[in-house]
Amino acid sequence: MQSVHIERYGGPEVMIHRDVAVPTPGPDEVLVRLAYWGINFIDVHTREGKYARSRTYPVTLPTTLGMEGAGTIVATGSAVEGLHPGDRVAYCIVWGSYAEYAAVPAWRVAKVPDALPLDMAAASTFHGFTAYYLANDVARLAPGMTCLVHAASGGIGQILIQLAKRAGARVFATTSTNEKEEVARQRGADVMLLYDDGRFADAIRDATHGAGVDVVFDPIGKATLRDSFRASRRRGLVITYGSVSGSIGDLDPIELGEAGSLFLTRPRLADHLADSTTIRRRAEDIFSAMLDGSLKVTIGGRYTFDTVEKVHSALEDRRMIGKPLLIIAAH
Repeated sequence: MQSVHIERYGGPEVMIHRDVAVPTPGPDEVLVRLAYWGINFIDVHTREGKYARSRTYPVTLPTTLGMEGAGTIVATGSAVEGLHPGDRVAYCIVWGSYAEYAAVPAWRVAKVPDALPLDMAAASTFHGFTAYYLANDVARLAPGMTCLVHAASGGIGQILIQLAKRAGARVFATTSTNEKEEVARQRGADVMLLYDDGRFADAIRDATHGAGVDVVFDPIGKATLRDSFRASRRRGLVITYGSVSGSIGDLDPIELGEAGSLFLTRPRLADHLADSTTIRRRAEDIFSAMLDGSLKVTIGGRYTFDTVEKVHSALEDRRMIGKPLLIIAAH
């Protein structure tokens, strides 16, 4: 089968295309014939070595890249129950999806309804699970709350807006262009703002009579985080779940006190997908909402195996940010 893996860390040039044997599933695994797999910033960071010492997302070399996919089960391990060949499934947070087949721990997969196309399942699993735990587990959004969603036109941002509105929150959304503002508006954002070199914080203060928002969702990092503090209410919560503009290396905790005794957290999806019951309950919620039309997910592009390096390069150069990007697994 075709696969894309790395033997050392570095730029897109370290990615190696290789024909390898189809994996044999272990006793607690299922073998998935992949129809689509996603390309995410976490893949880029894995390739660069940023998770080389991670305890949450341990990666050892050599490794096949990719951590999410959707396809059909073709074989099951001897100890697997409740899953069978022919089942359509999706999964994330399991390395090895840049391939035609993947052996995946059975507890990690969720069944995909027959009515939902596999490309939509692949596009909504990692992004949907991420938005779901951020909105429900970490922020605990509820009626009457206010929140700020950065990168609101991106895949996770769009889902966050929709989940926040479903929870009854008022949503402020930031984007980099007027065109992207329209995307956030279509997803239900109440107030659209440009980043405007951090002046979004002043606009939010004005719109909330000086109070600020209850929760900020910030995947940007260095370029926005301190202004996110300014946009937060006293004792507000700032959730930083990415650093596409770079990490802040000089943050003194006293800044949180000066900004209003803020709470700052940097959660990770793996810690919020700890068991099969949680995974399947969330997948059912997300997939059902997509099928009934209450949750919209937009695919940013579909590509083939031979373009994966170009997509990685575009992500690094910030020419592709946000909407789910899928590779069609060739067979």
